[in-house]
Amino acid sequence: MTQWERLQQLDTVYSQRAFDLYNGDEFPMEVRHYLAHWIEGQDWERASRDSSQAAFLFQVLLENLDNQFSRFVQEKESFLLQRNFRRYKQNFQVSVLPLWICEALKLLNIIRCLEEQQDEFDFKYQTHLMDCENFLSDISAMLDAADVLHSALINEELVEWKRRQQKSCIGAPDDTSLEHLEKWFTQIIECMFQLQKFLQKLDELVGKMTYENDPIPVRKPPLKIRVDTLLTHLIKSSFVVETQPSMPQGRGLLVLRTNVQFSVKVRLLYKVPELNHVMKVTVSIDKFRKFNVLGTLSKALNMAESMNGGMVADFRHLTLKDQKLSLSVTEELHRINFQTQFDYQGLSVPLETSSLPVVVISNSSQQQSAWASVLWFNMLCPDPKNIKFFETSPAATWPQFGEMLSWQFLSCGKRGLDNDQLETLAIKLFGIYDNCKISWTKFSKENLPDTNFTLWVWLDGILNLVKLYLSDLWSDGSIMGFISKGKERLLLKKKQNGTFLLRFSESIKDGGITFSWVQYANDATPSVQTVKPFTSTDLKQIALPDILCNFRIMVAENIPVNPLCYLYPNTPKDQAFGKYYSEKTGEENPYLKYLKTKLVFVSKE
Repeated sequence: MTQWERLQQLDTVYSQRAFDLYNGDEFPMEVRHYLAHWIEGQDWERASRDSSQAAFLFQVLLENLDNQFSRFVQEKESFLLQRNFRRYKQNFQVSVLPLWICEALKLLNIIRCLEEQQDEFDFKYQTHLMDCENFLSDISAMLDAADVLHSALINEELVEWKRRQQKSCIGAPDDTSLEHLEKWFTQIIECMFQLQKFLQKLDELVGKMTYENDPIPVRKPPLKIRVDTLLTHLIKSSFVVETQPSMPQGRGLLVLRTNVQFSVKVRLLYKVPELNHVMKVTVSIDKFRKFNVLGTLSKALNMAESMNGGMVADFRHLTLKDQKLSLSVTEELHRINFQTQFDYQGLSVPLETSSLPVVVISNSSQQQSAWASVLWFNMLCPDPKNIKFFETSPAATWPQFGEMLSWQFLSCGKRGLDNDQLETLAIKLFGIYDNCKISWTKFSKENLPDTNFTLWVWLDGILNLVKLYLSDLWSDGSIMGFISKGKERLLLKKKQNGTFLLRFSESIKDGGITFSWVQYANDATPSVQTVKPFTSTDLKQIALPDILCNFRIMVAENIPVNPLCYLYPNTPKDQAFGKYYSEKTGEENPYLKYLKTKLVFVSKE
């Protein structure tokens, strides 16, 4: 047991007297307590006689104070004890020992201070070096992640959106909204600008002080190049055509007519309010053929022209004027080009984008052929820059062609083609269903067998008929549409008397629809009757449901009878078409007036 421990066990009166000895700053009680073992182990009598021994013990005392201070720090002792032991050391140095001892030790103290400073400097240097390396490595890792996001966003998401937009131009029911892409572009570009600011801050640090083997001047420039490259590519890719060129009364997107206004909308997917109304977009057309573009050719990207606050420039009243007097060639493809300049946060990037190829016509009679070109290009060509596509136009596989054709009916009548209808068309064209292809020439230039019109002219006539007069009936599935005559007879002869179906005529250029029904003779022999097709001229005067409701044939004793009872396979006629009947009766019924001036003859099979 140490003297100090025994001292603490004395009676209160005696222990208090001992503690009073250590109550001042000359030799604090804490020093006596924590250094008890060392203090009691020294020869203090010799030190009182030998000044060199006293100086030595004093130096060891200071070291013990430092060691105890370090233990407080490592063991996370009281903050006050740490401060007190530092202060006790200072007090001992200046007041406890005689001045000649302090003077004798003063060079030694300076060396120790220098040593402490050196240790502190070395620690901070190593820490600074490690922190710099870690920070630069973190930025490199973030750029690696940004590379992955950049690739996914531009090479996948944006490419897929452009393909969806391309297909939607020819009727595909694909989602072409840009809100998600705009959000992604905006977020990743903002992150890139933040990394750019971090690197600029490192430049400021190097400007204040640098040193040999400083990692910042070596590793920062390649990182800055990566940030600038990513940022530039992202911003360039974010400039897109949101709405492809179209005329207000045009047949479809991407068919333009000279001297007729058209509209087109571009969008910057990086949404930054600071650039609202700042970036001017100019429009032009390629030089493949000489056109003058008339109208407002420069507009600012602004948020007011977008329903969701996007950065758009909406060109609504542009016009193409042909500098030549010749007619347009519907296989010529042109691109509407847009340019602007992006200047923001020290980055300056020229931006440009182009529309999908457009067909420019000069006469409304060319619209049908022009739309065929638009369909064929956007069905088959994944490269929107290939304006020489028709120089070597590829053939379409039947799945490609059938899907495109189904989109046309979906656009016109809210219902695509089913497998039976597609199979009928394939057999009509090829005699088989699978592994067949159709060429551009066969689609749009060669006449169908035994006709004076092409496949596209025939299909387009039917599509117009559906769009103008048969949309509801096509949408609810009342029209079978495409079925061979042989299969039609086979289906109807298995049904009850008066069962009928609706199909498109194969012999009328501009589109026609007819109906056939089954009737049984007295000996129960079935026969199929077919009415002469109705064209747009007929349907413009009388709606098809009213024709079906009031249709009559003359039977024995010249009695007019409606032979139509059940829509195939077995739906009562009034149940299938009653909601579409005209409410007019008697003399107001246009069909009754029509019967007074026109007879309908129906021949047997």
